[in-house]
Amino acid sequence: MALISAKTILTSLCLFHITLAYFFYTNPNAIADQALVWVLGEAMGMPQTAAFAAPSAACSLLSVALLLLGLSDLLTLSLPEEIWLVHYWAPQSPLRVILFAALSLFSYFSTPSYGRTGSGGRMSHPRTPPNAFVAGSALGGGGDGLRNRVFFTFAFLEFLSWFWVWVTLKEEAGRFAVRKRRRGSSSGRGEALR
Repeated sequence: MALISAKTILTSLCLFHITLAYFFYTNPNAIADQALVWVLGEAMGMPQTAAFAAPSAACSLLSVALLLLGLSDLLTLSLPEEIWLVHYWAPQSPLRVILFAALSLFSYFSTPSYGRTGSGGRMSHPRTPPNAFVAGSALGGGGDGLRNRVFFTFAFLEFLSWFWVWVTLKEEAGRFAVRKRRRGSSSGRGEALR
């Protein structure tokens, strides 16, 4: 039995997204200055970014997207248990785990190691040619906004949270299926006795 139910974890994630939406809209620097962002960024060698110093159009768009995500996910929890537990979140959680794991890995491995003399990625030999995904290259220029502490921390925390949701959902869906079978078998016996 899980210590915290899937519904509680999902509600907390939804409220986290809504809170992030508020801060990205009003004061994005408050997120960039968080201790967890700094610690994970330093530990993983991620560079800081000045993009969150003041509210911008991109932060406002991100805020609206997070608000809609949080509210729509919160709305699904008001549906009947079978719908959100078995039919909605069961396929959603592994998809989100894979997506945020890929984004975390992309952010980590495509960030050039600052402080190194070589121009390759962090796992390359100092004399290797530059990685195609390193900032400033022809192929990887579009992902420059994803190579910073704030994005890495967000993607990594989402990955961990959705993995926790996925494991808890699998356990609760199994218990729900057993309860449903018991109810079906007990109602079948009651009709047979009539």
